[in-house]
Amino acid sequence: MSLAFVNALECKEPHSDEIWGIAWTANNAVVSASADGTVKQWDSTSGQVLMARAPHNLAIVSLSVSPDGRFVLYNGLDGTTCLWDLQTDALVGRHESYDRSAVEGAEPSWSVSLNPKGGTYAGTSGSGNVNIYSASAESFGVRQAVLSSGRNKHGMKCAHSPDGKRIALSAESGQVFIFDLGSESLTTTYSSHAMAVRSLAWSYDGQLLLTASDDKRLILHDVRSTPSGKPGSGAVATLTGHSSWVLSTDISPDGRLAVSGSADKSIKVWDLAARAAVSTIQEPGEVWSVAWRPKPAPVGSAGAFVSGGQDGHVRWWRSAGSGA
Repeated sequence: MSLAFVNALECKEPHSDEIWGIAWTANNAVVSASADGTVKQWDSTSGQVLMARAPHNLAIVSLSVSPDGRFVLYNGLDGTTCLWDLQTDALVGRHESYDRSAVEGAEPSWSVSLNPKGGTYAGTSGSGNVNIYSASAESFGVRQAVLSSGRNKHGMKCAHSPDGKRIALSAESGQVFIFDLGSESLTTTYSSHAMAVRSLAWSYDGQLLLTASDDKRLILHDVRSTPSGKPGSGAVATLTGHSSWVLSTDISPDGRLAVSGSADKSIKVWDLAARAAVSTIQEPGEVWSVAWRPKPAPVGSAGAFVSGGQDGHVRWWRSAGSGA
């Protein structure tokens, strides 16, 4: 089976540098974060900028959006983490995670993730930890817990499970760690990759985790948790076809498809049941960020996704034809 995706829309005012994070929100807007220091919200009908934050003095390296599409959490190269309320266009939280004068043992954040249930956010560190911080406006950035992987390796990416009960951490070593937030404990370690894992995505039901690595592969993991606490079976499929680092990935709302962006200047769409690429799109540069539209696709459609990459352009893609 093969699918066709067409470029349905392109942004009108591109970023001046690479796009390192992107999200399609529940309100049908798109938010992008760039190495040019800006974060922008886009209209998915016109491609126009709806709102934008004043440029940070360094690149924005991580982006996370609340399930209702209202709040945007983003993090700068220096470890400055901000919470932006899209409803009021106000910055409601700012935390300098690198400030060791404020907190003993403070660790600059790299990747950040909002808990979908609210209240907290997570930040990876260079020492292999996931730090849990308050996301409340009155106590934003106050550290509440430290989850240790036991490995002193840089945390490349962290992401909460859809139910907010677990968090996955990927490392420069190629390992992936899953923590239970209720017990604040490490429950599972996967050593599926040979090189750094730059991106990971949970399925909407929280049963699968897809990881993307510099080893040119994506690996699908069964991460189901049972009442007895026994973890899932781990790596169940390897997706190969990219010829360079896989930089970004996401799973469609219905769990049938995945999308990935690579340093080989291509986007691939994968059929997860068939374990095969069903579409390849060539891009002008490296593809650093991809995200599915969170709204389930209509019958006969494979849905839509958005991408961002080296040339600073946000592009919207939709499936073409029935049966796609």
